[in-house]
Amino acid sequence: MAIDLLNESGAEVDEAQLLRLVAFDLERLFVHPDAEVSVVLVDVPTIEQLHVQWMDEPGPTDVLSFPMDELRPGSHDQPTPPGLLGDIVLCPEVAQEQAREAGHSLMTELRLLTTHGLLHLLGFDHAEPHDRDEMFALQDRLLEAFEEHDSSTPGRAP
Repeated sequence: MAIDLLNESGAEVDEAQLLRLVAFDLERLFVHPDAEVSVVLVDVPTIEQLHVQWMDEPGPTDVLSFPMDELRPGSHDQPTPPGLLGDIVLCPEVAQEQAREAGHSLMTELRLLTTHGLLHLLGFDHAEPHDRDEMFALQDRLLEAFEEHDSSTPGRAP
């Protein structure tokens, strides 16, 4: 997998853990090993500008996804073709506030947002109740499996 991570936010986060998470999620979703994805961590002004520019919504947000080749999850017998998944843009400062409100760590929130953003890159959406249930159930399964798999996930939710 070609996974690029760029931290332009100034926040100290466990970048290696986020890279492991993306690789784990992509493998679980049978995405071709030659697929490419980028994760970019940005500050509040940057995420706010992107939110207005691309979503036509005011104010900052926690995560944005910019799909490229419209790839979908594969299966064991038929992984996705190679291609460019797109970009996940995270804002640690917004995530920190959400983590505080939820009673868990910043890394727990960033893992959730990263997986959420990745699912959006793969065509999942939560506009309709059925789609929301499907997406959030898969998101929860992926996060739980990653935490069981990755012995070095500090900041896991209790």
